[in-house]
Amino acid sequence: MIGRTLGHYRLVEEVGAGGMGVVYRAHDEKLDRDVAVKVLPSGVLGDPQARRRFRREALALSRVNHPHIETIHDFDTRDDVDFLVTEFVAGETLARRLERGPIAEDECRALGIQIAQALQAAHAQGLVHRDLKPANIMVSPAGHVKLLDFGLAKLLWR
Repeated sequence: MIGRTLGHYRLVEEVGAGGMGVVYRAHDEKLDRDVAVKVLPSGVLGDPQARRRFRREALALSRVNHPHIETIHDFDTRDDVDFLVTEFVAGETLARRLERGPIAEDECRALGIQIAQALQAAHAQGLVHRDLKPANIMVSPAGHVKLLDFGLAKLLWR
């Protein structure tokens, strides 16, 4: 899919993959910025339940505006491809960071506070992440946390 354009988003490189989709760094050609585009895997395009979960992720993200939760920009279908567009978060996952060894106590505390703040904001909007793990937490080079992947989130307001 690299090089393909979905709407006005040109897929540049694959940056991750999981059960609910493949994530690409893409270029938003209208606003001239990098974004993340999550695409449903081709094997689930015919699965109505998977498509509903994917839409639920978009709805969940649209409910929350918080500095430690990824921001959604768009949700669309083009040429039978469902995709979700969020901000592109530079850095590394907490899982990758942990592979390098233990985290110092001060850094661990700072990351934990940010994660707790993100979860508190989500819960205040009736959203339970349900897949919180180091692979779904991005840490910027400056140490700022972003909670990612709300594909398994439970919406308590519906």
